[in-house]
Amino acid sequence: MFDGWLAQVTATGGCAHPIHLTGSTSTRDASSGELLHHYDTSEELGERLLVRCRNRRDSVCPPCSRLHAGDTFHLVSAGLLGGKSVPEDVRDHPRLFITLTAPGFGPVHRVSDGRPCRPWRATALCEHGRARGCLDVHDSADSAVGQPLCRDCYDYPAHVLWHANAGRLWKAFTDNLYNHLAARSGRTRSGLRRAVRLSYAKVAEYQRRAAVHVHAVLRVDGPSGPDDPPPLWLSAGALRECVVSAAAAVRLKTDFAPALGEHQLRWGSQLDVRPLRSFDTADGLTDDAVAAYVAKYVTKGAAETHAGLDHRVTSREDILCASVSPHVRLLMSTCWRLGGLPELSELRLRAWTHSLGYRGHILTKSRAYSTTYAALREERARHQQGVLDSGDSDEGTVTDSSWRYVGSGHSPGAALIAAGIAADLQQNREVAREAAADEPGGRR
Repeated sequence: MFDGWLAQVTATGGCAHPIHLTGSTSTRDASSGELLHHYDTSEELGERLLVRCRNRRDSVCPPCSRLHAGDTFHLVSAGLLGGKSVPEDVRDHPRLFITLTAPGFGPVHRVSDGRPCRPWRATALCEHGRARGCLDVHDSADSAVGQPLCRDCYDYPAHVLWHANAGRLWKAFTDNLYNHLAARSGRTRSGLRRAVRLSYAKVAEYQRRAAVHVHAVLRVDGPSGPDDPPPLWLSAGALRECVVSAAAAVRLKTDFAPALGEHQLRWGSQLDVRPLRSFDTADGLTDDAVAAYVAKYVTKGAAETHAGLDHRVTSREDILCASVSPHVRLLMSTCWRLGGLPELSELRLRAWTHSLGYRGHILTKSRAYSTTYAALREERARHQQGVLDSGDSDEGTVTDSSWRYVGSGHSPGAALIAAGIAADLQQNREVAREAAADEPGGRR
């Protein structure tokens, strides 16, 4: 039985927190009813089957985070270079890598590249008796970077409400982009929609000041999606100009609790727009570099991204005991306080206190951009079962399954074995990668 358990741990890639299931699966021929395959956990150690936890965070489960990063890379790169049901012609469509930032909610300490942080008004005091400037020189490792100069002056409610409405801001930006493209082309909005389709994949990243900014791969297709080329008049340069003007024009007004007043939501003034290039062109960012960046970012945990916590909080005591900076603690406390207001109940701020009010997924994409995580996982599972190689098909069969969750994780001893298996598998992958790179035509 131990050999079977070891095989299960190896099959999960040495997952640090596997899910324990008990149950059975039977596959029968649909016409004759003949039993083709049956599996149950009665003969397994502890009568349990271990499956991956699929947590994306490297701080929680390194093996599963590496798998998620690989899936993310293929998902993003397929929308840039083709593959995974996306035609290779998409690399000829106008494509941009854009970064939209949050506005300022109050002055914070910043990396100053050998110069004073904020020398202006360094001797002046705010209404709370704190300096309005900073003469210190900060590097990227300085813990003061991202912390407010005066926490009483910092607009914490505005910061939280901006996070809670970041999804609305992105929707307003894409709607504006259609409007600005229509104005540039002389078409109506509905007419442009019949000629152009915007596809994107975006990732949310927390800055040192704990404010989200959005990296997005933006691609223009014809009305049918990636199989359809966009109009000839729509170049990457024209798309860039419309992105800049559309982002600057976004203005959303909030009408929440009277005590909070009216907040105007917008994107920050810092906007980065870069063209994307394939391997054989000279200008812009490379497609694979962007896909690798996005894949690397989605595996980062809260401690690495200044984003609060990796798990939800259930009380004020959880916030007080959290291992976070004073700035992040105040943001979490503000989320909890505002979440108790009936006027803000629809924002569910208490449920999202751990992410500082941000309610979206780290990575989202439009439907037509490329493949999906589910499709990638299904393809990998079929490959591991040998279906792709053998040409077997599930057509003409009926599968009956009955599974029940019975636990998760490892005992201390089992965790050490799983960690060793994960390390061995990672070393094998690195050796195989180096060997492939040394072959003629291989890429370093």
